Amino acid sequence: MTSTVTLGRIRGVEIGVNWSVLGILLLITFGLGAVRFPDTAEGYADGEYWLAAVVTGLVFLGSILLHEISHALVALREGLQVRGITLWLLGGVAQLEGRARGPGAEFRIAAVGPFVSLVIGAVAGVIAMAFSAADVSPLVTATLAWLAGINVVLAVFNMVPAAPLDGGRVLRSVLWAWRKDAHWSAIVASRAGRVFGAVLIGFGVLLFLSDRGGLWFVLLGWFLFNMARAEEQQLVIEESLSGLRVRDVMTADPVSAPSDIGVDQFLDDYVLRHRFATFPVVDPEGHPRGVLTLRRVREGSRGSDASVGELACPMDEVPTAGPDDLLVSVLGRLDDRCAEGRMLVLDDGRVVGIVSPVDVRRAMDLHAARHPGVHPSERP
Repeated sequence: MTSTVTLGRIRGVEIGVNWSVLGILLLITFGLGAVRFPDTAEGYADGEYWLAAVVTGLVFLGSILLHEISHALVALREGLQVRGITLWLLGGVAQLEGRARGPGAEFRIAAVGPFVSLVIGAVAGVIAMAFSAADVSPLVTATLAWLAGINVVLAVFNMVPAAPLDGGRVLRSVLWAWRKDAHWSAIVASRAGRVFGAVLIGFGVLLFLSDRGGLWFVLLGWFLFNMARAEEQQLVIEESLSGLRVRDVMTADPVSAPSDIGVDQFLDDYVLRHRFATFPVVDPEGHPRGVLTLRRVREGSRGSDASVGELACPMDEVPTAGPDDLLVSVLGRLDDRCAEGRMLVLDDGRVVGIVSPVDVRRAMDLHAARHPGVHPSERP
C-alpha cells in the first residue's frame, strides 16, 4: 500500500494518503450530508449540511490516523521498525517490519489501536451528550454523535479475532502465550481471517440478492480474505527461510558499474559482458550510489548522454541489509518499485552482495527439496 501524498513524519515514520481514500471520504460525505444530518438536525441550509459532512469525514479520517499512529508508536517502543502509515479506501495501514519479541509485545501492539478508537468514541460521545443537554447546535451534536458511534464500531470490528484485524493479532498473542509457538498461532489467526472474510462475502451476497445493498460487505470481505491468505503465505515463506542469514542467499561480490561512465559504455562493457540485468552503481571511491537495471536504462528520460550515476535508482530508494541480518527480518524491504525487487548488502559502507527475488525463491526450493512432502507450516 503506497502513498500518493505524504503528510509528514512522526518519529521518522512517513505518514501518507493513498488516492483511494477519496472513495471513503465521498461515501461518508454523501451519506451524512444528504441523509443522516438532514434527518437528525432539521432546519439548516443545504450548504451547512454538506460542510458539516465534509468536516466530519475529515475528522473521522483523522481518528483512523490516530488509531494507526498508536500501533506504530507502540511497535517502535517494542523494537520493531515501521515502514510507514497509509490511509486508503478501507481505512489505514501501519506497515510494520519484523515480528514482536513475545506474546506480550504482540498483544500491546495490537490492542492499542482499538483502545484509542474506543477512547475517541467515548470522548466524542460524552461531549455530544453534554451539548445535547445544553441545547448546543443540533448539527454539531449530530456530528459528534456520529463520530462517537463510528469510532466505537471501528474498535469493536477491529477486535474480531481474525487476522489481519487487530483482534487477529490479539488472538495470535493469546495462542502464542498458551502454546509457546508463534508460527502455529499466526497460522491459526490467518485462517480465522480467511473464514471471517468468506462469511462477510457471503453475507454481502445475500444482502445484494435481497436488494438490500451488500456491496460494501463483499468488498470488505474480499479484502480481508485476500490479506489473510497473503499473510499465511508470508508465514510459510518465513518458516522455510527460518535461521538463514542474508549472506546465505545473496549473490556475493556482484559486478558493480562506475557512476561516471556513459550508458553506451555501460551496455557494452557490463551488460553484454556479464549478462546481468541489475548492477550496483559505485562512485570512484567504491561507495554505493544506487542500482541500475536494464528497464531503468530503457525507460530513462535523459537519453544516452546521461551517466550511469544519473540514471541509477538513488540509494535512499534502494533497500539495504547487512550480511549477518536474518533473512526473514528484511524480506519486507524487497519490493517492485525503484530497485525492482533487489536489495543491496552492505558491509562497512561497501557493496558485498545483492539479493533478488530469485535468490529467495532458490532458498525456498532448497528447503522444499530437503523436506519433500512436508508443508512448511506443519510441525514435526
